[in-house]
Amino acid sequence: MPTISIFFGIVVRMRHNEHPPPHIHVEYQGFCASVEISTGNVTAGKLPRKVAAIVKEWCETHKAELIYNWEKAIQFEPLDKIQGADYD
Repeated sequence: MPTISIFFGIVVRMRHNEHPPPHIHVEYQGFCASVEISTGNVTAGKLPRKVAAIVKEWCETHKAELIYNWEKAIQFEPLDKIQGADYD
């Protein structure tokens, strides 16, 4: 599963040819969750509250880039890296 961003120890990935709705997979210190791109809400799994808030804000800031990557992913195209919340 391609990694599209890493920030504050949070790893964000997106699979190719994934099921809707558009979402990302987030890992942080043993926690794993699926996060819906449009809302930034955790839809499966669990994240610490503070991490979930950071990811939600990051999704809002980068929504267009995430949707663009989602469109590329369903076409099996290479995904773009997205700047992290720590500006790396």
